[in-house]
Amino acid sequence: MAMSAGYIPFHPNPSKPKYRPPAGAVDAHCHVFGPESRFPYAPERKYTPCDAPKEKLFALRDFLGFDKNVIVQASCHSKDNRAMVDALETSNDKASGVAFVGEEVTDGELKAMDRAGVRGVRFNFVKRLVDFTPREVLERIAARVAPLGWHIVIYFEMPDLPEFEDFFTSLPTTVVVDHMGTPDVKKGVDHPRTSGSTGSWTGTRTSGSRSPARNG
Repeated sequence: MAMSAGYIPFHPNPSKPKYRPPAGAVDAHCHVFGPESRFPYAPERKYTPCDAPKEKLFALRDFLGFDKNVIVQASCHSKDNRAMVDALETSNDKASGVAFVGEEVTDGELKAMDRAGVRGVRFNFVKRLVDFTPREVLERIAARVAPLGWHIVIYFEMPDLPEFEDFFTSLPTTVVVDHMGTPDVKKGVDHPRTSGSTGSWTGTRTSGSRSPARNG
């Protein structure tokens, strides 16, 4: 299957960084893609990546000197979490996961993902990557995962924050701001949508991304 035009695949022979992470360091945001022959990409996806399966991820983790991964469900796989869960189950307890689910997910499926190492769900508001999900649906999903102790990862683009901020702060779990809120770094650290945009929120974390492209 051909990649989307402009998609940047992973480097086949990356250089070894001079920086050495401390013992126990965690790569807090990464993805597995496919392989498409085993874990097909979703028909409704907005982009098609190159295959980047768990074996590539684990090899990169070791090459970079990380101890563990947080594997976030990629939007090109939509609500089919099998590739991510398979990676968790074969990680030798070196990975946790963040799933993407719909309201139709069963309690049994949530518990199975919890046993595999899933510890959160992702709410994606990036309009170029996903279709709109009604807020009331997301509220019902949040209420179901909260008793599991899961957190909610929110993926949005900074110009859209005013539209969603009240909803984000109403969620009943710890909230993780994905891709550090995707600020426009050209505006500098003192711009109101770069500095402290979520600083007044309680129970909030941020996560970065090493993704080679702007998709996720």
